[in-house]
Amino acid sequence: MARQHSAVARHLLILGASGFLGPHVVAAAQQAGWRVSVASRAPGAAPRCAGRAPDALAEWDAEQAGATAELIESVRPAAVLLAAALARTDECERAPARAFALNAGLPREVARLSRERGLRLVHVSTDLVFGGLPAREARYTEVDPPSPVHVYGRSKAEGEAGVLSEHPAALVVRLPLLYGDSGGRGLGASDALLAALARGERPALFKDEWRTPLAAGDAALALVELLGRDVRGLLHVAGPERLSRLELGLAFLDARGLTRSPAAGGVHGVLRAELGLADLRPRDVSLDASRARALLSTPLRAPRDALAHR
Repeated sequence: MARQHSAVARHLLILGASGFLGPHVVAAAQQAGWRVSVASRAPGAAPRCAGRAPDALAEWDAEQAGATAELIESVRPAAVLLAAALARTDECERAPARAFALNAGLPREVARLSRERGLRLVHVSTDLVFGGLPAREARYTEVDPPSPVHVYGRSKAEGEAGVLSEHPAALVVRLPLLYGDSGGRGLGASDALLAALARGERPALFKDEWRTPLAAGDAALALVELLGRDVRGLLHVAGPERLSRLELGLAFLDARGLTRSPAAGGVHGVLRAELGLADLRPRDVSLDASRARALLSTPLRAPRDALAHR
């Protein structure tokens, strides 16, 4: 078992807290007794989870030279959780230089600043660093080399390497496809599906794209637990079930009692190739999270279990 990491000040800085995952991490960290400062372009725009606001908000432009160093020096946290990224694959394809700046250059800079100041650093990465080569076993483990198929995956893989090169004591957590409450913003796998149905669309869900999805709330609890543990290097935090995007969507609709509704009738399964996306969407990036499950007290639940107790 990993020994507990000492966090004397219990002050956490979350970078990129206005995204889908960020508000869940804020709630989980406050529940665990951390004082939480958040920084993003629009730090006040994210909804509250569990009715709680961060302890401090800071506007932060990650693309402005010197802004990150100035922020960390001003906030003086004990730990940093880096969740900021250019995460939409289409945006990354259109603007690769920006993708590498935010997904590779920024993590390297944050790692260097954290090492110089003796800060605990947990960096959030993705299952999409895989897909180009098959896993050595049934699912990708931490020893499988990255094999990204698009700019987003390549930039995130470079960011991982940069973090661990600059700050060997840091932890890089690869997360899978996340679902859950986004505060009405239509973010994440489940809320995006609901938003599409509400607009009267016929969502096409891939039946040949496989992931190990995890509830955003479970991911946040795991990340916060890992802040307080002396775990470093790479770690996969993912759900126990390998599901297609179609299977996940149907599981969510079933949990909401919407499977037989007229709107849900518009959901249909498609193949990646039918939409011309076979090259840009890897077929299977399922993660093996057995090491994380052995380390964590936080349960990493299957979708039907998590959705039944939302």
